Amino acid sequence: MSRIKVRQHVNPLSIIYQQPLIPPDWSVIYPHLSAPIHLDIGSAGGRFLLELAQHDREWNYLGVEIRQALVIQANRIRSEVGVNNLHYIFGNINTSLATLLASLPSGRLQRISIQYPDPCFKHRHAKRRVVQPELVNDIARYLPSGGEVFLQSDLEWVAQEMCDRFSENPAFRRTQANWLEPNPLGVPTEREVATLKRGLPVHRAVYQLTVDSWQLVERSKLPKISSLIQAWYFWFYEFA
Repeated sequence: MSRIKVRQHVNPLSIIYQQPLIPPDWSVIYPHLSAPIHLDIGSAGGRFLLELAQHDREWNYLGVEIRQALVIQANRIRSEVGVNNLHYIFGNINTSLATLLASLPSGRLQRISIQYPDPCFKHRHAKRRVVQPELVNDIARYLPSGGEVFLQSDLEWVAQEMCDRFSENPAFRRTQANWLEPNPLGVPTEREVATLKRGLPVHRAVYQLTVDSWQLVERSKLPKISSLIQAWYFWFYEFA
């Protein structure tokens, strides 16, 4: 697979990345729409998903990448290899995630991965980081109960910050307190391979959705009343 030159870092807040993502007709993309879907946010050149898709034909795989040249190349390579359970789409996930997730076949999204996101080191660039509270809320709204989110980075503070955002959302629970070892997906990214070859650690975590999306909708409709009344409301709808 030949490499193409693209900018390693882009500003997702730039106006050129604000155009809405237009989902395709998924019945044209995937021959088996009933298969579970794994969404990889920030799929880069797509090699990780390509290997996963070849390894497990029982799943459909979808990569979203903000650098359009990488998406074009990844879809070309996928077509050359002849894999029909894999697709890549160009878009800014921080502005278009809800649109994308709402378009997917209902109940099919089962796993989301966010691996080695751009750390955006400068504090004033924190809003450029991919895992924002709004993104977590959108995932919680569309991921079915029991669905999983896999987080991974070679920078511990980046991995921890992603974990903090998901831990702040009551719909998610972390499946293991410590960093996961080894990679539960069984297929490493190129960045992971390079990191491990240097003898450096990789920080991984899995979060599972434990609240159904309809419950989140009900909770979002709650008036701004006392926490005691809200607690009673939650108990009544979830356990009564």
